[in-house]
Amino acid sequence: MNNNLIVFSGRSNQPLAKAICGHLEIEQGVIKITDFADGEIFVKLQNNVRGQDVFILQSTNNPGNTNLLELLIIIDAVKRSSAKRITAVLPYYGYARQDRKTEPRVPITSKLVANLLRAAGTDRVLTIDLHAGQIQGFFDIPVDHLFAMPVQIKYIKEKNIPDLVVVSPDAGGVERARAFAKRLESSLAIVDKRREKANEAQVMNVIGDIKGKNVLIVDDMIDTAGTLVESAKALLQSGARNVYACCSHPVLSGPAFDRIRNSCLKEVIVTDTIRHDEEKIKDNKLTVLSIAPLLGDAISMIHNESSVSSLFD
Repeated sequence: MNNNLIVFSGRSNQPLAKAICGHLEIEQGVIKITDFADGEIFVKLQNNVRGQDVFILQSTNNPGNTNLLELLIIIDAVKRSSAKRITAVLPYYGYARQDRKTEPRVPITSKLVANLLRAAGTDRVLTIDLHAGQIQGFFDIPVDHLFAMPVQIKYIKEKNIPDLVVVSPDAGGVERARAFAKRLESSLAIVDKRREKANEAQVMNVIGDIKGKNVLIVDDMIDTAGTLVESAKALLQSGARNVYACCSHPVLSGPAFDRIRNSCLKEVIVTDTIRHDEEKIKDNKLTVLSIAPLLGDAISMIHNESSVSSLFD
């Protein structure tokens, strides 16, 4: 590894940054980050970055606004310290669900965040499993959009689950579920959700043959886990044997941990794009897969100006 590569991290996911640097066999860059009494964030780089190829890792999960601003401040500090190139590494890209106008007089915040990253001095973005692939077009700088799927597929294949059916929790996720089903050589099913009338319970219909089968619900993120738990219940009621779930981003807001713990789900497979308290993870049905080698390989390839296409296999 060339000695003009340096990896910094904000405070959102230090364990992932440490694992990435371990994979790259380099020392992690050191930043002093403190909060003033009024909440302002202060950043000071402890490494010389002049002429360096700098990668800054930060997921913009809860507290999303704080993590985003902290990332922008770090980028500004690196830019003003004469770095050669700055790559923002966002394992989880917050505000990705606000990617279009769904009603009058609302913002497209995902585009705003892209503009802020560019204005702060970012030259390139590296991210994983955007909520919508077209968000790449919001950037006027290069974006390397990776997928956690190879890591997840490897784990699921090793489990050797018999009679497996991949399930999309809604119509919008069919493309993702189909990609999983193809690589796992399994069939595909869809949960069709609809509310027949206002203030009436949501009806869930299962499209596909799942009777007596083990099913795997595939999604990009789990937020409050309400839809996931209800989908799992509907699949069991439709004759599924066991219900597993898989997602890239364990947002896990509010009652999510309790809902998963008390649900009929057998296992929920996630990655470490978002950091959570280890005790909460242990006291649940969650299996956390590391995407550190994936991001580490991508950083190495970008740094050495080689193609990252092999990471999509």
